[in-house]
Amino acid sequence: MSVPQTPRTFGASTTAAEVIDGVDLHGRRAVVTGASSGIGVETARALAAAGADVTLAVRDTAAGARVAAGLEAGLPADAGKLAVARLDLADRSTVKAFVDAWTGPLHILVGNAGVMALPELTHTPDGRETQFAVNHLGHFALAVGLRQALAAADGARVVSVSSLGHLFSPVVFDDLDYRFRPYDPWTSYGQAKTANILFAVGAAERWADDGITANALMPGNIGGTSLARHVDPQQLAELIDTVGLALPPQKNVAQGAATSVLLAASPTVAGITGRYFEDCAQAEPVTERGTAVAGIAPYALDLENATRLWAMSEEFVR
Repeated sequence: MSVPQTPRTFGASTTAAEVIDGVDLHGRRAVVTGASSGIGVETARALAAAGADVTLAVRDTAAGARVAAGLEAGLPADAGKLAVARLDLADRSTVKAFVDAWTGPLHILVGNAGVMALPELTHTPDGRETQFAVNHLGHFALAVGLRQALAAADGARVVSVSSLGHLFSPVVFDDLDYRFRPYDPWTSYGQAKTANILFAVGAAERWADDGITANALMPGNIGGTSLARHVDPQQLAELIDTVGLALPPQKNVAQGAATSVLLAASPTVAGITGRYFEDCAQAEPVTERGTAVAGIAPYALDLENATRLWAMSEEFVR
């Protein structure tokens, strides 16, 4: 099946404000996870500025409240309302509480929160490796729990924030939790980011009849955000030198949020689903990691992989 291509009106330097310019989201409701820092704040700002009522779903509600107050002070008079709700993606009880508390339709769900390159192997209380649990399983449980609210919106969009890091590893189905292979912070991160893309592929396949689209994205190489708080600069420099890792040009947070906002609200991508975007356009396939600084690995868009991951994820979050 041919897939419509995104008009290349926007690019790597486009900001979230430029993407949302002229878009009217009044009457729409959005949830942005991890909206207390980094590109989550900018995503929430752009959606609210266009009129959407935005819930900042955050682990630290005090930090979320401070962010909401700061955003409100700079938003236009006709901006949407901001709310803050607790969501700890490593704690399924808070995911369930968030879902149970939600009423009415949900038009936009942006799975933005995440952790990266935890230096030591850790597991959540239910035994799942932490990066996989937080980045994928928590968002999976949230989206599945909110499916009826998304369906009620008649044209909802689900946005899954992934990464170029997916090129570090496919989902290793036989050892998701590093029970057998040596733990590595970057293959763990890569596996989780691949899972974010496969979730979008699976949701696109299952939820199309509900009018729900789902896409994943790479926000870019964004310095100075809390996502990199576990990354030792010296270790990263050694990794770059050892494996020949290359990084794309750095973006600021306003540019980093642009692709999330594009998928969440822009009419230029209406009807596109199950895809992976970067720099506000669909990514090109790559067949090996090498020194690639862009692109999508075939295993991350593979429907069989998505189906297998969906079935396993349903079992894990019961």
